[in-house]
This record gives sequence, structure tokens and C-alpha cells, in this order.
Amino acid sequence: MFNRNRFLRRVAAIASISLVAGCSLLSDGDPDDQGPIVVGTTSVPSTLDPAGAWDGSWELYRNIFQTLLAYPNGATTPQPDAAQSCSFTDSTSRTYRCKLRSGLKFADGDPLTAEAVRHSIDRIRTIDAPGGPAGLLGSLDRVETTGDSEIVFHLNQSDATFPFVLATPAMSIVDPDDYPADSLRKDTEVHGSGPYKLQSFEEDDKAVLVRNDNYRGFAKRENDAVTIRYFKDSGGMVKALRDKQIDVTYRGLAADDILALQEHDSEDLQLVDGAGTDISYLVFNPKDPWAKQPAVRKAVAQIVDRGAIAHKVYKDTVDPLYSMVPKGLTGHATGFFDDYGDPSVPKARKILTDAGITQPVPLTLWYTTDRYGSETALMFQELKRQLDGSGLFTVTLKSRPWKSYVVGYQKGEYPVFGRGWFPDFPDADNFIAPFVGEHNALGTPYPAKEITGQLLPHSRAESNRAETVKDMEAAQQHLVNDARLIPLWQGRQFVAADDDISGGEQALDPSTIMMMWTLHRKTSW
Repeated sequence: MFNRNRFLRRVAAIASISLVAGCSLLSDGDPDDQGPIVVGTTSVPSTLDPAGAWDGSWELYRNIFQTLLAYPNGATTPQPDAAQSCSFTDSTSRTYRCKLRSGLKFADGDPLTAEAVRHSIDRIRTIDAPGGPAGLLGSLDRVETTGDSEIVFHLNQSDATFPFVLATPAMSIVDPDDYPADSLRKDTEVHGSGPYKLQSFEEDDKAVLVRNDNYRGFAKRENDAVTIRYFKDSGGMVKALRDKQIDVTYRGLAADDILALQEHDSEDLQLVDGAGTDISYLVFNPKDPWAKQPAVRKAVAQIVDRGAIAHKVYKDTVDPLYSMVPKGLTGHATGFFDDYGDPSVPKARKILTDAGITQPVPLTLWYTTDRYGSETALMFQELKRQLDGSGLFTVTLKSRPWKSYVVGYQKGEYPVFGRGWFPDFPDADNFIAPFVGEHNALGTPYPAKEITGQLLPHSRAESNRAETVKDMEAAQQHLVNDARLIPLWQGRQFVAADDDISGGEQALDPSTIMMMWTLHRKTSW
């Protein structure tokens, strides 16, 4: 019968439980004689330049670039990778010093020096690309280098989360000779220093990765080559898995396909099911005459039935979420359930009538057609059914492909729109800070002065993240009170693979990014 591996991993708590049936693996040959491991995903890179992407492009970056810090298998806090050591050198978490490993080189043989690190970080802020990761560096004042191997980051405020920021693929180190200081690189060439080098890239089709012999870091490569194939939907990806055209699937498995894989009566496939921290949520645009009204937003929050979405649309492959901070992270709360309880049309009607709104509210809800899985359209149809069914709203649905969708919400074109969030790093701060402030990741200004001016700065001064719970809970309550952002569900991570593939259980780092180097073929049992 179907061989199902269940891998439960808590990102904030140090826990990793893997239930794997079978005997110990013995290696008696070269698994790469069978060619590269082929991984399928629906998450297509938006750009190959790390200074331009704050999205799923990071999946590729993690494997072809290096960062100063990253996550070895089993780690939940950043550890040195390109760096030999990193630490705060003051008691206020405002000066962070890193020393590079010796002998670092890019894949083409150019030396990787402290100046390359400074160049890589500075260009992110200089370019400040729309949809890029410059927002992650809000606490950085300047970067200083000493010789070829030492980098000092001077922060403009205390920020104990800064090591987590440096561990994101956004901070990938690039070669100054190949990446302009003031503009994004547009071609499909990549010069990194990661475990693999990018041999070729065909947009919307595949990325061919081969072993980088110049790599110096913690990654222990279990294979010499990986090909990543990009699919438009889950159905095509799973068919390719069943037809032995790919070995592993990651990102984008639809609920029906997950259920079918779970029930598949065969010994040639396996499914790794892991706790995730990706979330789905609604964003209300304060420029819209209806969405800007607190009563309208709170009435929507009162009607939304997360349980129905999780069960009817996602077949219980996701969990209802009642806070922007997901379960499993220190500081998680359940404010939307505590304040609103179960879905209630009478309560929602009272919220509106108390604000003088007695006619059905017209709302246009936007979603992307090709980013968060094939169930997205079904989820928005369910939201429309719930809101229209209350008699309090008349909902119009509209959609666009991701590339044009991003442009639209950054220009403030959508009254209400759906977003997903995969964590930059496993800390509650990363589920609050990116969404607030005048310049946030959503393109909709959200001042939230108590959060940005008091709670986040206070929590970032605390190096012991367990001591930030009160600040994080208070920030979440502000989000509940405003209802500018309404969380819907928290995902789980599923990796389906041929039964001949090992390493899927170890492949996901705490930000749920796949580390391709853990994958390998079983040569014998």
C-alpha cells in the first residue's frame, strides 16, 4: 500500500519528528549514475537577481547563492555559512560583526570578499526595486568592511532579528563584477557561491543546477545535480510524478492531489507531510471608500467562516487561522476568534447598522490566478458565497496572473485582495513588521504607529525571543482591532516523491525553503 512518511516540524520550537517505515539505507553505488534529481514546483522565479525579489524566487536562490548565515539541517536559529562566525558586539544589538570563511570563491572562480558582501547588501537598498526586499533592511544604517574578511553592520536601532534577516535568500552574496550597484541584472546568467551553480535557465520551464566545486559552506550535498521543473498547476505536476518524469514535487500541490496521493494504492510513491508557517489572508485598501471603513472590515471578519474554507475548499489540508502570526511561533495568539467567535450574520449586521450602514455593501475582491495554488479561485468563490449569503454584501470577483497582479496592488488598484505569506524567517516579528508602516510589502500604507514606534522596537531589543510574547500579542491585538488584515488559513507543507528518493524529510529549512542538496536516491535496502 501507499508508503506515507509523516514529518512534523515546529519551526519556533525545537522539534522534529519523522515517522519513516522501512529498513536502514545502505549505499553501494553512485546514485547520480541515474541522472539529476528532478524537482517539480509551481513556484516560478520572478527574477534571477536577489535584489529584485521578495517572493518564491528565494527557493532557487537558497541553492545557488550563499548568505552569511543560513540553517543547517535541524537548526531553528541561523548558523554561519559563508561566514566563519557572526555575533553582536554590543549589549544593545546595534553592531553586528561577521568574519568570512577563508578561501571563498564564486562559481566562476572570482574571490568572495567582504567587499562583495557589502556590495550585495548596499545594492538592495540603492535599487529599492518594487516588490524587492529592501524593506527587510529598515534597521540597517551602514555596512563597513575591514580587510577582505570582516564585515560590520551598524544598525540604526536595536534589532535582535537582524541575524534572521541576513539568513534570508534576499541577502544572497553576488559578484560585484557581474551585478551593477544601481540596477537589476536582466539576463539569465547567475554568479553565486552556493552548493550548486546554475548551468541553464529557461523561464517558466526549468532550471538546471550542477555541483559547484568552489562551494565552501555547511551544506553536505547528497547529489551532484538537480533540475527544477516549473509547472502551471498541481495536476500537471502530479501527472509528471506518476509518469516518472520528475522525482519530487514541492510547492503547489492541490488538496485533491494530496488526498489522492495519500490514498494511492502503490508502493512507488511517498508523501512527506510537515507543519508549515505559510498563511493566507485578505488585505483591505484604505483608499477604497468602502474598504477604508472599520465597520465594513469588521463585518467581513465576523462573517468569514475559516472552517468552511479549510474543509470545503482545501479538504482539511490547511488549518483555520485566527491571527497573522501562525501557530508554532512564539507569540501566536487567537485574537480574531477571541473577539469575533464563530461566524455570525446577526453580529455582522449590528456592526454595520451601528455605523449607519443599512444597504448591502459592494465590495470587489481580487485574487491571483497562478501563485498560491489552484484552490485560490475556489476559496474566493466560497468567500463570495459567504458574504453574499449574509445579505450584507454584494461581492464581485476579479483576478489577474501574478506578474500583473503585483503591479495592481502596489498601485493601490484593489479594494480588497488576497495575499499569501511564506516567512522570511521563523519569528513572530516577520508576520507583523512587513505589513505595517508607510512602505510595506503590501503597497497599502498602514501607519500603525504603536506597532512601528513602540512594540516592534521594544521587542527587537530583546535577544531572548521568548521574552517578546507580550509585545507580539499586543501588536496582534492592534491588527484585530483595525481588521485591515484578515487571516484565513495556515498551510502545511507537503513533499511528494518517488519511493526511490530519500532526504525529503530534511529538505525544508525553518522558512520552508527546500534545500535541494539533502535529496538523494536510495541505492539499496
